[in-house]
Amino acid sequence: MNLRQRQEAREHEILGADAAFADESLGRDREEEQCDIRTDYQRDRDRILHSKAFRRLKQKTQVFLAPEGDHYRTRLTHTLEVAQNARTIARALMLNEDLTEAIALGHDLGHTPFGHAGERALHELRREQGGFHHNEQSVRVVERLEKDGRGLNLTREVRDGILNHQTKSTPMTLEGKIVRLSDKIAYINSDIDDAIRAGIIREEDLPRGLTGILGNSTNRRLNTLVHDIVKNSEKRGDICMSAEVERAMFALRQYLFQSVYNNPLAKGEERKVNHMIGQLYEYYLSHLEKMPEEFQTLIQEGDGEQRVVCDFIACMSDRYAVNLYKEIMIPKSWSLLGVEHR
Repeated sequence: MNLRQRQEAREHEILGADAAFADESLGRDREEEQCDIRTDYQRDRDRILHSKAFRRLKQKTQVFLAPEGDHYRTRLTHTLEVAQNARTIARALMLNEDLTEAIALGHDLGHTPFGHAGERALHELRREQGGFHHNEQSVRVVERLEKDGRGLNLTREVRDGILNHQTKSTPMTLEGKIVRLSDKIAYINSDIDDAIRAGIIREEDLPRGLTGILGNSTNRRLNTLVHDIVKNSEKRGDICMSAEVERAMFALRQYLFQSVYNNPLAKGEERKVNHMIGQLYEYYLSHLEKMPEEFQTLIQEGDGEQRVVCDFIACMSDRYAVNLYKEIMIPKSWSLLGVEHR
């Protein structure tokens, strides 16, 4: 028995009956030799962590476009906070922490530059083709775009959790359901914290009826939400919240839409984002040869031109998109060497 098999056996000893066991995974699309020291879910986590898409998250917007300050969240720090919340809940419920972490680390790999503003811009450009949805794009990243078109070949459970991490969806595993809630817990609380730091709202502006239930600080709200999920999910065979806390959480989310996400101070640059992404999209549709070779190869292999241009733009970081736009669209200053102008 090798080290991987010992870990798989230990999962059956220490995890609850409702956990997703690594040795019972539905497997990968392409069969491959198993690692002798890591379970399949641990390998998935490591593949995501070492992917190019994961590294790009450090320069992708969470909420505030190009914020001035070192402490605002990025898409990467959001992802890490989701993973931390999810692992805490999974461990408390004796579920598979490795699977939970893999889903959490991969759930936003397909997010666009400039956060949801970028997602909305691509959605409009792709409306006739069904629009753009970052959860579906995250799956495309791990199945197709990474590793020069080969994808990461992740297990079905991880890909399902990535695809179904949004409210309207239902993951096949309890671990996936944990990530779905942990995503909301993370962004609601971190977005409040960032909005307070930006001077858009104050802690005392939050509805008292909601802070009376959830807590009057980021730490207290996180503590309330995590404990509520653990308490109400234990021995239920499902991931649940109490009705009171769940209503308060979604009401606080609605408050954020009204006071932060749609606030002119926070969203004042979105018109420029729409213009920039639209211009890049049209440019590369007319100049396919200007895209990196890996994207041209996708077209040669049969992926649609509009689909691949969308892939290219969705992969960009904020900074890369801005610099590329400047290079393509903004005239460069020049001078004639040796010629004196009077």
